[in-house]
Amino acid sequence: MTIAGFQELMRATYGERDRARGPDATFRWLVEEVGELARAMRDGDPDRLAAEAGDVLAWLASLADQLEVDLSAAAARYASGCPRCGQHPCECATGARDRAG
Repeated sequence: MTIAGFQELMRATYGERDRARGPDATFRWLVEEVGELARAMRDGDPDRLAAEAGDVLAWLASLADQLEVDLSAAAARYASGCPRCGQHPCECATGARDRAG
């Protein structure tokens, strides 16, 4: 499945309900799912990790849709490697990626 296909699937499946909830509440759900992914990382259960990573991706797709962000276009920023140095693997100094935004 492509990123665009996934974003469209989430829009078709949950879009109306998520738009009614609004971007602020959707963002809070996304953050909650990131927390659940963190707990799954501590537990180390591969099935739970996959499920929680999928949930994070789904909520991100919903939020992006509400904010009119095309996730495929957003991901394209990394198509040629690191957006800062253009290399893959990244050759930026340690921590530079964190500051690059």
